[in-house]
Amino acid sequence: MRWLAILLLSVSPASAEGERAGAFDYWVLALSWSPTWCALEGDARDAAQCDPAADTGWILHGLWPQYHRGWPSYCPTSASSPTRAETRAMADVMGSAGLAWHQWKKHGSCSGLSSEAYFALSRRAFSALDKPAVFRRLTDPVRLPARVVEEAFLKANPGLAPDMLTITCKAGRIQEARLCLSRDGLAPVPCGRDVIEDCRLDDALLDPVR
Repeated sequence: MRWLAILLLSVSPASAEGERAGAFDYWVLALSWSPTWCALEGDARDAAQCDPAADTGWILHGLWPQYHRGWPSYCPTSASSPTRAETRAMADVMGSAGLAWHQWKKHGSCSGLSSEAYFALSRRAFSALDKPAVFRRLTDPVRLPARVVEEAFLKANPGLAPDMLTITCKAGRIQEARLCLSRDGLAPVPCGRDVIEDCRLDDALLDPVR
């Protein structure tokens, strides 16, 4: 029975729903490469951010409360849900009001902040990170090692170390850059083991901004 209990603990999901709002260790700032999301999902939805006129590169996926191991989600909170005006105002950095709403429900509810404060902090974190300009200059799709994307972020942000940032892939494409930040002050900090899962592809596809 003892080994069964250990096994069940080892295969249980890392995320936890219904945790206490405001009880977490650090933030994960997630940036998505919009052309990847558009190719895999957005085009089929006729999403506005995928229109060439949107000129969208790195977008704010979300600011996620994180434990040193695992993360909370969908927390009970006394904070009011964001208004349509609030979520609509985030579309310039998040691509859509719908994503802003979803991020509040899943992650912002665990922050211990009001929706207004959560979105303001999310925008502040996103704006503080320098996005490598080289990727916006692409005119054709390229295949490259995922580590090149990480190195570009490290070069653009000298205060970062490799263990503070991870690059993820999906369907053979560069998907996201995820940066770990302190709860207070949004200073870069080392990521936990369950966040540092760098994409190791040597030929990841990176589409240009449309």
